[in-house]
Amino acid sequence: MTDYPIADYDDAYANGAHIAGAEDYPPRWSARAAEFRSTLERAGRARLDLAYGGTARQRVDLFLPEGEPRGLVVFVHGGYWKAFDKSVWSHLAAGPLAHGFAVAMPSYTLCPDARIGEISREIAAAVAYCASEIEGPIHLTGHSAGGHLVTRMISDEVLLPSAVLLRIAGVVSISGVHDLRPIMRTAMNDVLGIDTNEASTHSPALLQPSLAVPVTAWVGADERPEFVRQNRILYEIWRGFQTQMKMVEEPGKHHFDVIDGLADPSHDLCRAVVGAVS
Repeated sequence: MTDYPIADYDDAYANGAHIAGAEDYPPRWSARAAEFRSTLERAGRARLDLAYGGTARQRVDLFLPEGEPRGLVVFVHGGYWKAFDKSVWSHLAAGPLAHGFAVAMPSYTLCPDARIGEISREIAAAVAYCASEIEGPIHLTGHSAGGHLVTRMISDEVLLPSAVLLRIAGVVSISGVHDLRPIMRTAMNDVLGIDTNEASTHSPALLQPSLAVPVTAWVGADERPEFVRQNRILYEIWRGFQTQMKMVEEPGKHHFDVIDGLADPSHDLCRAVVGAVS
């Protein structure tokens, strides 16, 4: 872990600059995702571009398992709230689908067209919409900014309808940014526009969990020290409440490959997401 305070916040939150071949990951993800969608579409198990709201990016892809779904997994993508969409990550649904869960992957309005608080409300709307489509328990997971957004779903103030909130069975935040205050010191905040009030009201680490369900804070052990710290602070703070917390620092994984375990039904990350790991 890096000693604090940080001298260069931009470097502290720069992932690609510290990952060999970083530029190759996005096209590889997109290609795998497109092939996966095509396969499930041909099998009649993909419902694509479903509208959960009225704007162009308020769309969700819903992938269905063979047979009746056991419940719903919602995966929220990262990209520092300003990049990517649902189409890049479809292949990560493979693991939960093999466990019998339907998998929803929403897009959302990106900064600067929306503030982070507004994005949080969009994700709440997406979860609520998908909950109306699929019965059973709901498991939330997200990567990086998506890790922030899924933990925000179960922290005060409550954004989800009470009937949906009570169906949440577990949350796995993967490399989540749980305290927004350090991001205010980076150059990308020119796009994100986080201010002190928004950091205070939308940082899960500064809020109280509103639901006593299992929460796993998962990070790659080879990630930037700030992501390891952000992972630890959620674990350390939230375990002071009734929430059942678990922390994992996965050996040998960095910010771009830590999500790979979602696609493998036997991987501990996937099993944690679907509630198969105690």
